[in-house]
Parts: sequence; structure tokens; C-alpha cells
Amino acid sequence: MDKMLLTRWFWLILFLPFVFAGIRVAQVVWYDASALGPDPAQNLVDLFGTIALWFLCAVLFVTPVQTVIKTRWLLRQRRALGVACFAYALLHWLSYAGLLLEWQWQNLGQDLLNRPYIIVGFLAGLMLAVLAGTSNNTSVRALGLRWRILHRLVYPAALLILIHMFWVARSDYTEVVLYTAVVLLLLLHRWRQRVKPA
Repeated sequence: MDKMLLTRWFWLILFLPFVFAGIRVAQVVWYDASALGPDPAQNLVDLFGTIALWFLCAVLFVTPVQTVIKTRWLLRQRRALGVACFAYALLHWLSYAGLLLEWQWQNLGQDLLNRPYIIVGFLAGLMLAVLAGTSNNTSVRALGLRWRILHRLVYPAALLILIHMFWVARSDYTEVVLYTAVVLLLLLHRWRQRVKPA
């Protein structure tokens, strides 16, 4: 299959969670107010955050999967996965700002005091923004070896996201623990690959 065509299909797959969220929002607006649960605004914010985490896990999965299936195509799609991760993290933040904060920036300070996990999530989002903004050939050429060092920000970003999730969880930590186990195992694998002697 043509590589360019395959890449385009891959971008369409990355867009599917947004379509799913859009369908749920349309249901809430037009005929089924319960489509996003009892608190649609909060659930939509959480949904975009969860999707961003899925793509972060996918980014971390690429290297171990690539060592098994021995194909370079998946490795080339890691950039698209990273950009998708940031895009959904941005939607997570925008839905918070629009639906929960209602663009009332004067209330942001009080919200940060009451919910300091927002600061942790925002720091992770900034790191993802840097990674997405430099995920292009121009940045790779301009930064040289520093590009690889910069893109190790994925590790602290992942850890901050886990802290954010633990802080947000109210009572049931099962899902958070599962995500944490997956992310930590993937980070451990990446670290072992990095320190493995040649």
C-alpha cells in the first residue's frame, strides 16, 4: 500500500474519537440530554482528557511494538500520534475553559486555589505543546541532537498527567491505577532500552 495513502488513513483514524465526542454532544443538544451522563460538561472535559491519555500511551507503545513487528511504518506514525495527543489535550483544556470556567478568567485564580491539579495538568499541557510544536522536519534539522533531548519531555509530561489524574479522581481509583501501571511499564521499557549496553 502506498505510504502516503496509509498515512492519510492513519490521520482519519486519529480523528475518530473527535467524531464520537461530536456525536455525543449533538445527542445532548438535540434529543438525549443523558448521552454524556448526569454532568455533560464535566464528562466532556474528562472524555477529551482520557482520549489524550490514550494517545500518549500509544506514543509510548510504538517503540516496544516496533521491536516486535519490525516495521518502520509505525515508527513514522509516532509523530502523528504525538500531535493527536496534544490536540485532544488542547480540547480538554478548551472544554474546561469554555464549559466549566465559562471563559470567566477572573474566576481562574480561585479555581486554581480550589483545584491545584489544574496547574499540574497545565504544566503537562505546556510540555505537550512544545513536543507537538517541534514535531516537524524543520525543528529536527534546526535542533540537531538537542531535538532528542527536548523530546524526552514526554516522560515528565506523562508523570504529571498521572499525578493530575490521581488528584482529579474522587473515590474510585481503579481506572487511574490501571493507566498508571500501563504508563509506568512503558516508561520503564523505554528507560531500559536507553540504558541497555551496546
